[in-house]
Amino acid sequence: MRLLLALLLALLPVAAPAQDSLPPAPYAYRQLDDPRLEREARDLMDSLRCLTCQSQSIADSDAPMAGDMRHQVRTRLAAGETPEAVRGWLIGRYGDYISYRPAPGATTWPLFAVPVLLLVAALLVIARRLRGRSR
Repeated sequence: MRLLLALLLALLPVAAPAQDSLPPAPYAYRQLDDPRLEREARDLMDSLRCLTCQSQSIADSDAPMAGDMRHQVRTRLAAGETPEAVRGWLIGRYGDYISYRPAPGATTWPLFAVPVLLLVAALLVIARRLRGRSR
């Protein structure tokens, strides 16, 4: 049993680089033939975050996962899906974090509520200071 576990642990470092050695998906770096669909794909890819890089959109990232996501976007748009349907599918698969423009919901409400609360608190502090000066 220990020998089997040791063998599996020894092969673990080999499995991770194997993922990156796969060839890229066909539409990862190839544009769609229809310029309108490619424009829609590009707009959608610019609004989706690369999960590997986390600071780049999937349009700008060279990560293999971003390439696979670009392929999915282009393939689904070419199959007739709308950009919002593709966005919904990707959000359903990877979560709200993937979108640079998340919709208000149960998990994203702090993104929308906290700035409003900070603004109200700042206005209250300013109002108190101004009242203190006028006395």
